[in-house]
Amino acid sequence: MLGKLPAERGKEDSAEAMRSRAVALFVAQWRGIARGSSCYHTLFMSSRGAVEATLVVLAATALTIVATYPVAFHLDQLGRINTDDGRFSIWTVAWVAHKLTTQPTEVFHANIFYPHRYALAFSEANLGAGLMGSPVWLATKNPYTTHNVVFLATFVIAFAGAYYLARYLTGNRQASAVAAILFAFCPFIFARTAHMQLLFIGTLPFCMLAFHRLVDNPTVARSAGLGLVMWATAMCCAYYGIFAALMVGFGTLFYAISRRLWASKDYWIGIALAAFTSLGLTIPFFLPFLYVQSEMGFARTLDDARDYSANLGAWGASSAWAHRWWLPALGSFNETLFPGVLVTVLGVVGAVYVWRRGQPVARTPEPPAPAIAGPGRFPRDTALLYVLVAVLAFWLSFGPDAVLYRVLYDALPVFSFLRAPARIGLLVTLSLTVFAAAAIAQILARTRKPHVVAAALMAAAFAELSEFPLSQFRQVEPFSPVYSMLATLPRGAVAEFPYWYERSDFPRHAYYMLNSTVHWQPLINGYSDHIPADFRKTVVQLSSFPARDSFGILARADARYVVFHLDMYNTRLRERLFERLKLYSPYLRPLAQEGPVWLYEIVGWPN
Repeated sequence: MLGKLPAERGKEDSAEAMRSRAVALFVAQWRGIARGSSCYHTLFMSSRGAVEATLVVLAATALTIVATYPVAFHLDQLGRINTDDGRFSIWTVAWVAHKLTTQPTEVFHANIFYPHRYALAFSEANLGAGLMGSPVWLATKNPYTTHNVVFLATFVIAFAGAYYLARYLTGNRQASAVAAILFAFCPFIFARTAHMQLLFIGTLPFCMLAFHRLVDNPTVARSAGLGLVMWATAMCCAYYGIFAALMVGFGTLFYAISRRLWASKDYWIGIALAAFTSLGLTIPFFLPFLYVQSEMGFARTLDDARDYSANLGAWGASSAWAHRWWLPALGSFNETLFPGVLVTVLGVVGAVYVWRRGQPVARTPEPPAPAIAGPGRFPRDTALLYVLVAVLAFWLSFGPDAVLYRVLYDALPVFSFLRAPARIGLLVTLSLTVFAAAAIAQILARTRKPHVVAAALMAAAFAELSEFPLSQFRQVEPFSPVYSMLATLPRGAVAEFPYWYERSDFPRHAYYMLNSTVHWQPLINGYSDHIPADFRKTVVQLSSFPARDSFGILARADARYVVFHLDMYNTRLRERLFERLKLYSPYLRPLAQEGPVWLYEIVGWPN
């Protein structure tokens, strides 16, 4: 075969080089397209996450409006005023919102039990609720509107928290939506509408979500995220802050064993950073409570805890319409802890399924993203963790007489701030909710019409837990014009009468506290979990004001104004009040008499 001429070989080499350059350019172009599509995919997934979050919030809001009817339609006209605890809750949220928007550093120096300092720390501070309500307070200056907006928001938070925790563990959005309904509208929350702090149940699933993410892939961002969520939980409810710390602390030791993470430096650094973040942010807000405990002797005893422990009947009690028919058969019950029929049945089924068929224990970095994961992602060790949480919470709910609570009370000083062991029973509902999501995910994976089945389960869950309309919320009455006048007067301490002196009547002072949201003057009256010793000591003498001894007590408290509610006195006591007002008229100057509410200024003191 003849060889090719040099010119021909040159042309062939040139053509080959051109083909190589063309192929290289083609590959480079497709690499660029691939990189671009990856960026687009990331952006698209981020966009999908934002859309999903928006849909979750909108769905939660719509369900909340229905479940809490008619509150959303009368924000400024309805309030939980059929109980003094409800009045106290409204006052607390309004006070914190007021102070955070005027003098944030003075927020703990509430205007009750004057001249005591740190009076907000005599009970739950509701800092998280007050912060959420601050924009509403600025816009309306209405305590009912402020409270009710935060009240509705707590259901949305609970729905979102349960949804995202269930979605992370199961990867199924529809199952997670059902689980969110089962948790957000559980009987526990409707039994506590008079206690704002206890409505923030949604912080607990968010804590566990942040914890699972940290365990699966320890990073600085996830450690900080867990610390921040736990801090926010403590700010919303001290009880739930302690419950979250117990779950995360127990879970930390549990995963160290189940996933052999004892020797993982990243794991322990991540947990330590989360703890440092949470404690570092919480301690400054915890100092006033330590002051009250050390200087005023405020602490919960085991006898206090025994009075607020659950009995067996509490675990069958519910206020949902679908459950009320069996209440007479329960006998006595002192709490409302029944999780619900659907969540209990599905939770047990889901626990058994995950233990038998769940994903083997993961000892590698985080598995695929929840958005694309399928049923069965739920690890077996995580199932055991939630079983243990439920069992321990059930045990602890029975209080000191069941031994375990007494052991923790002696071992953990923070338990001296707790009064109601029964409330930890909420963790049983949370655990059942997680397992119910796993069961529903399997049901939907085995049906030809998962959308239809999911919709039916959502409707069944909502119908079972429904108790609307909320009869606890009552029509509020306008505040007396006397309080509007007080708001314009020079600053001075106020005492309101009748001055309730029986221990069982102490909560009635919350009525005066709610009225003070109009003027925010210092109030000598007060009601809280902790009642100062000097208040107890002088309350009987003050109940007879005006009298010489009671004038002396008000003088030492630097009182300036007194308000009488004539309609709260019976006929005999009202007549005696008129006699004393006439007798001490040189020392009391009338400022306003609006119906049964009379306002005086103290202008002198009897010898």
